[in-house]
Amino acid sequence: MPAARESLLDAAYAALARRPWPAVRMVEVAVAAGVSRQTLYNEFGGKDGLGRALVRREADGYLAGVDRALTGAGDVPDRLVATAEWTVSAARDNALVRALLTGCWGERLPAPVLRAVPSVSAAPAQHRADGPLPSPADLVVLVRDRAAALLTAPGAAAEESAELARGCELAVRLALSCVAAPPAEGGVTELVRAALDRRL
Repeated sequence: MPAARESLLDAAYAALARRPWPAVRMVEVAVAAGVSRQTLYNEFGGKDGLGRALVRREADGYLAGVDRALTGAGDVPDRLVATAEWTVSAARDNALVRALLTGCWGERLPAPVLRAVPSVSAAPAQHRADGPLPSPADLVVLVRDRAAALLTAPGAAAEESAELARGCELAVRLALSCVAAPPAEGGVTELVRAALDRRL
């Protein structure tokens, strides 16, 4: 039922754009997705499960964008700048990504607990969604480690690898500061590039 699941998540995301999560009704989501309410409950177990699955999908989408930025064209600083730009852009355009990155959920959003919860759905995809969700600190580590793994030259010395990992973390943390306090147009690029030019 992957197509129905994605349709339901799309419908929940669209509903969340129109009204706060507490006002989103399950029947509204099911009707918008073109499935029965029973299908929705079978897939997610309930509104909490739907909220967790939506947050998990947005976290996965953010990390997929990080991977695209890290494997794009350019040298190491170019790819770290692209990752920082993606982080700021994703947070600006997606309230759930912003909440994941900052830990500030607010009353308009689902506020899932980050620890794993018992799954009440038989759907395998929901078992993953009901697992632990990443905290802001977890995301910093995930992005830093992905960046370091993808950007470290084969056969690099341990000291060089450690320095690159520190540069990757600096780029991620600078991006997060730009999420919290957005700079002027082009500010993310200039800020991260200047910091990396001194470090890498």
